[in-house]
This record gives sequence, C-alpha cells and structure tokens, in this order.
Amino acid sequence: MFEGLSGRFGDIFDRLKRRGALSEGDVDAALREVRVALLEADVALPVVKEFIERVRTRSVGADVLKSVTPGQMVVKIVHDELVDMLGPEDATIDLSTSPPAAILMVGLQGSGKTTTSAKIANRLKTRERKKVLLAGLDVARPAAQEQLKLLGDQVGIPCLQPVIGEQPIGIARRAMETGRREGYDVVVLDTAGRLAIDETLMAEVAAVRDVVSPSETLLVADALSGQDAVNTAGTFNERVGITGIVLTRVDGDSRGGAALSMRSVTGCPIKLMGVGEKIDDLENFQATRVAGRILGMGDVVGLVERAQETVDQAEAEKVAKRALKGQFTLDDLGAQLAQVRKMGDLNGILGMLPGVGKMKKQMAAANVDDRMIAHQHAIIQSMTPAERRNPKLLNAKRRKRIAAGSGTTVQEVNRLLKQYQQMSGMMKKMGKLGKKGMAALGGLGGPGGPGGGLPPGMLPPTR
Repeated sequence: MFEGLSGRFGDIFDRLKRRGALSEGDVDAALREVRVALLEADVALPVVKEFIERVRTRSVGADVLKSVTPGQMVVKIVHDELVDMLGPEDATIDLSTSPPAAILMVGLQGSGKTTTSAKIANRLKTRERKKVLLAGLDVARPAAQEQLKLLGDQVGIPCLQPVIGEQPIGIARRAMETGRREGYDVVVLDTAGRLAIDETLMAEVAAVRDVVSPSETLLVADALSGQDAVNTAGTFNERVGITGIVLTRVDGDSRGGAALSMRSVTGCPIKLMGVGEKIDDLENFQATRVAGRILGMGDVVGLVERAQETVDQAEAEKVAKRALKGQFTLDDLGAQLAQVRKMGDLNGILGMLPGVGKMKKQMAAANVDDRMIAHQHAIIQSMTPAERRNPKLLNAKRRKRIAAGSGTTVQEVNRLLKQYQQMSGMMKKMGKLGKKGMAALGGLGGPGGPGGGLPPGMLPPTR
C-alpha cells in the first residue's frame, strides 16, 4: 500500500533535502508536487487542500527556513501532519461493556466483510483470549452463512446455527441470547451487504443496531475502491453511526487514497487493515507507522512484531550459529525461505524497512518476488535429504530431476545453488569475525536480524 505515493514523496523530498537553504518559493514548489501526488493517489480534494495549507503554514516559518537542515524539517512537518490526518494512534477495538460485547460488521457486498468478521474473531481469540461467537445475518446472499461457518471452523470459532426462514433481527436477538447464556465474551455479527447503498440495507442495519446495542460498529471498506469507499463510509456514518473502519485488500492498493481520506471525511478512526488472504492477515492501523511507510521511513517495529509472531526464534538462533561455523545447509536456506513466506507478501515486508524504494526497483528488475521465493522453496523441497546436506552430489542428471519435480527449470536450480554457495561462503567469512560476524549477519536480515529470517541472498546487491 502507498507504493506509488511513497515513490513520489521520496523523489520530492530527496530534491528538497539536497538544498542547503530553502526559500518560500522552494517550499511552495515542493508542496505543489505533493498536492499532485496526493490527488493522483486518489485522496479527496478537500482533504488535500486542508493538508497542504497546514503543512505550508508550518513550513514557511522562520524556525524552519533558517534551520540547519530545513529540508529535513519540512519532511518532519509532513510526517506529523500525516499522522494527524490518519490518527488517532492505535485505535483498538472497544470491548469495555458487560459481556457479551457485540461487534456489528457493516459494509457493501464484496468488501470482504464475512472474511474480516472471521479474522477479527480469530484475532480476539488468539491475542486477547476471548471466547467469541460468530453470527451470520446475511440471509439474502446464497451460502453467506455457510461461508462464515466454514471460516469459523478453520480457526475453531463456533458459528450460530442458521434457522430456515429466520430474519436478521431475529438472528441478532438469538445470537446475543446465546452469548449471554453460554458465557461468550464477544459476539461478532456479520450483516448483509448490497452492491450499492439503498434504503432497505440502511433500515435493516439500523434495526439490528438498535436490537444489539453494539460496543463497536465497524465499517469494512475495500481500499481498492478508492473514493467510492470514502463515499460509502460517509453515508454509513451518517445513517447508522460507525465507530471505526477496517480497510481490506490493502496489499493490492498501491495508491492509498482511501486510507488518507476516510479519517478526515468520517471523523472515525481506521482500526484495522487486511493485508492478505490468510485468516491472520490483519494488522492494527497505527498512524505513525503508516506515515513512516509513506515517507520511506519504514516500520521496523511492525516488522519485528510480525517476525516474532511467525519466526521460531530458538531455531533461527541455531541456524545463525551453524552458519557462522560454516555449517549452513540447503535445509537451513529452505527453512529461511519458509519463514519469509509465513511472514507474508515480500513487497509488504520490504515496505517496512527504511529506505527500500530503490532496492524494490532493483528487486523488480531482477524478478525477485513471492513467486521466485516459492519456486526456490519448491526446488529445495524436491531434493533428497542427502542432496540438501551435500550439494556436491547434484550432478546434471539430478538437477534435471529436481527441476521437473519442482515445476522449474534447470537454470533456476543452477541459480539457486550458485546463490547458496555465495551465501555459505559469505557466512563462513563472517564466522571468522566472531561476535562482529553475528552482528553483521543480523544486520543483513539473517536469522538474528530485524528481517526476522529474510535470507541475505534474496536481496539484490546494493551499490
């Protein structure tokens, strides 16, 4: 998300920071470019106007223009205003009510509401140890309730049994009664959606709201729909009253205009964002971190948190120690590739590292992506245990067999082996440096580093 905007901002501020001193004209020229970049990212015009005016007012002050690093000061002002636009910081789901707390999920059809309901239920169960009940109120869309039950079954969360002919208000009442009777902490109610907002939808959602008195009414909005999502948010807020927003398909939206507009248009915080299709691909929306990503400052804290959730730290440390002793095997490389895949989309991971804009372009040119990592993992999996321990066994015939077994080419097998040899040799040299070598391995994104297991060989050489 924000990939296009981040690239544009990076170019604008690189030029600004290279200047020793700034005039009002320099600031105005940079802000004109920022304005165009925001509009092209599909940010609402009133939001852009207000943002640019606030930044300009602060940037042309004497303290900024006469400071030692005026360019850096302007970037900080833009960062602070982005945080203010996106805030408040870390708006969590409010469950401070007598159990069961009702979470009402609303939104248009196709926004990912049912999947998000299951994701939130899973998050509350695993992170906050809450006993959660799912309830499907969508009786109009065929198999909507069955879909919710299947998602619940995947993560061991019960779903209210459907009753033929029962209407949404009746389902909502029965769900809350079941929650009270059976000691549930939270009831997540997945309401019906429509292809577009209409009076029937609004009346139904408002009636359910009045019955359950939810502690949270969360609007699920598709980030890819841009200004349509912003308009939808405004209407739902006026007619139903929402307490927060969950943005879905964030991983597919390179512009990010919906996220930047929604908070200003509705006054409601963005609480969560869906960053992938897996049931645990849901992140807190934190303004400082998101602003940092937009300005190319990264989100190292978020990356470390994601690594902690997915990486076996003890095993990673064992791999690092073996690597520094010159015992790094293809099994170890395969384990690292598996860890990277567990952490999610490679572009998303790199977007959390500071100053990776140019590196991402290098990686794109070198075809380094999730598909390549999947291919490399498949190649290693297609080897025998003996071959993974001793790559010298891999003659031409064996390489041909591995390529056929992994659905790749012999050239890809050769490339992986060459990469492995380079990594192994580099790690052996680091091992001779002792503790300094361990620190260097961590800094490159190895098992002990902030990359949480990102293999150094996955990164293109930097200049």
